[in-house]
Amino acid sequence: MCPPHSQHSHKCVNQRDSQQCSSDRMDLLLLLTSMLLSSYFHPGRVVNAERSFAIKDITLSIEPRPDVTRDTNVTLRCQATVSSSGQEALSREYTIFKDSKTIYTKTSSTLEDLLYPLSEARVSNTGKYMCKINIYGKHVISEAKKLIVTGLSKPVLHINQGVVSEGDEVTAMCTAPGETGSIFFYFYKDSKEIQEKQVISNQAEAKIRFSTVGVHKMHCAYTVLVTPDSFKSEESNTVTISVKELPIAAVLEIFPKSKIYEGDQLVILCTIRNVSHSTESSNLYLSQGNQLLSSGYPKVNHSMIALAKDLGEFECRLEMGYIVKGDSKAVSVTELFSVPTLTMYPAEVFQKEYMRLTCKSESSASERLGIEELTYTLDPSESPLIPKGTGVFSGNALLYNFNYTCVAQAKGIMKHSETLTVRPKVSVSTPKISVVGRAVLGKPFKILCHSDNGSLPINYTLLRGYEQLSTTIVKQRFQQALFTVAITKPDEISKYMCEAKNSRKEGQLSKRLNATVIVPLTYPTLTVIPHLPEISEGDDLYLICGVNGTPPVTFKWYRVGNEQPLHTDTLYKNNSNYEVSGLSKEHSGMYYCEAVNHANNVVRSDTVTIEVRLALWKKVLIGGFCLLAVSVLVVVSVLCFKSKIGKREAAAELSVKPSSPKSDDSLTVNLTHDTEVYNAATDAAPLYDGTEGRVTNGARDSVASLPVDISNRSSYSIPATV
Repeated sequence: MCPPHSQHSHKCVNQRDSQQCSSDRMDLLLLLTSMLLSSYFHPGRVVNAERSFAIKDITLSIEPRPDVTRDTNVTLRCQATVSSSGQEALSREYTIFKDSKTIYTKTSSTLEDLLYPLSEARVSNTGKYMCKINIYGKHVISEAKKLIVTGLSKPVLHINQGVVSEGDEVTAMCTAPGETGSIFFYFYKDSKEIQEKQVISNQAEAKIRFSTVGVHKMHCAYTVLVTPDSFKSEESNTVTISVKELPIAAVLEIFPKSKIYEGDQLVILCTIRNVSHSTESSNLYLSQGNQLLSSGYPKVNHSMIALAKDLGEFECRLEMGYIVKGDSKAVSVTELFSVPTLTMYPAEVFQKEYMRLTCKSESSASERLGIEELTYTLDPSESPLIPKGTGVFSGNALLYNFNYTCVAQAKGIMKHSETLTVRPKVSVSTPKISVVGRAVLGKPFKILCHSDNGSLPINYTLLRGYEQLSTTIVKQRFQQALFTVAITKPDEISKYMCEAKNSRKEGQLSKRLNATVIVPLTYPTLTVIPHLPEISEGDDLYLICGVNGTPPVTFKWYRVGNEQPLHTDTLYKNNSNYEVSGLSKEHSGMYYCEAVNHANNVVRSDTVTIEVRLALWKKVLIGGFCLLAVSVLVVVSVLCFKSKIGKREAAAELSVKPSSPKSDDSLTVNLTHDTEVYNAATDAAPLYDGTEGRVTNGARDSVASLPVDISNRSSYSIPATV
């Protein structure tokens, strides 16, 4: 039989072989068909593609518990609840996630839970876990569950050698037994961290070089990184490394070796000792402080002039590979002479006044330097001061500031003093004296003393006459010399003067104080024109307010009952008037005035009562009406009386008739009685005699008058006190 697929094809050589080959091909075809059908109808496969199902739930649990210690066997259980229309289990795919990253995937066709073991759990297994199930494209993810594993193993430190020479390297291996995950290893030398390594294994190697002779101690530690947290281990065992010193040394020599003075020639040598071999990386460095003087190999030198500023330390340093050797020495240089100082006399100098500068070095090496060898000059050379001796310069001060520097020189060494700035002072000018604000009699006020020119500080003294009262020192430009005084008489103000002084000279005296003194107002009066009893309707009223005191004065007139003034007037006089034209009954009332000047004391007059009387023509008109009324009454009375008399006469005539005779005496009595009644009616009416303001009651010598006139008809004033 010929195989259907062979690396080398064989041909059938006869008919029988050809038939046999055809039969074998048919058998092979039937076998492949059977295998395909068998595979399709396998019990674990879904036969019906239209079969329905639902994934109800999926949960993830951590066994035995979410919080465990190191080396605990932990199992993650993924349990799914699926309902379907058939009897056979559906094929499903499980996925386990840790911190959102896939760590395990499995396909299953059984109803059993998925178990994911974490044998001998480590801190690196700490994290949030989830489980996902996927069936024919439908998937559900469980809630996240956090696993916390605590406990780390103690690290172990090993080194390849415990005794080395300075500059040698030691290999250290730090191991975290049984730990997994991302680990940071830390290496410490003499309790100081020197290296850090991050690895994905439980051990790390570090190479550490020792250049310092002595005994050193090393240990290590590690940290397991579990994002976002980290867990640090305890410290490892401690190992000891002994570092031996090599006999190589750097040697520093300085000449001369005895006492060194300024100006001496210094020679500094830097060499190496006990060197057995040299390398290309070997080198010597000679330095002074931070300044490198020279470098080279196998020796270096440097020459210089010794100066006092060279006080410091020289160092010879050998670098041979990782070996460093050094030698240092401090050099003390004795000064030939000290830095000069420049002083001025006097300490304060005024413009164009005499001054003297002295330049001097306080100390010098007399064993090396003669007095005549040390010279002094001023810088700049064009200084206006003239030399008057060794280091002495004098002259007059300039009108402006000037900088001077003293230069001391000997044996080629030159030293400068600190710069002295001469600031000539300006003499104080004649002061000016003035009043701040206003000077009010009897009240405190301030006097200002001020000079336009003069260097500070300036002493200002206030004098009354030539008696010193007080002194104020002005030290800043914004300060003022103010003095508080009070006077009782206006002419006292001219007695004040002030003195300004800013030097040893006599002070400058000001002129006498010339200022206006404000006298407070007193004795306010309110004068009324016309005379009070003569004020009538239609008249013009004048209210005159007067005071004693310094103008300008502000006058205000008020009517009792009104808060606002009737009139306000300010003028440079001691009196003013307020006119009310065309008086009427409404103008009757109580009036007063107030006055104030710059002393700000308000004075008020007494109150005056104004009564506006009727006009004269109204009085005459009323009198005429009254007289007319009386006349009419008299006429009527007379007519009535005459009528009664007539009737009585007629009755009397009837009574004398013969039928009723009466005596004549009876008639006489009746006539007498009627006459008395008439006279009584006549006396009852008052008569107007034509005199203004007066009425009569029937007798010419009996008069009822208006208020008695005051002697002076032109004015009426009432004084008031403040």
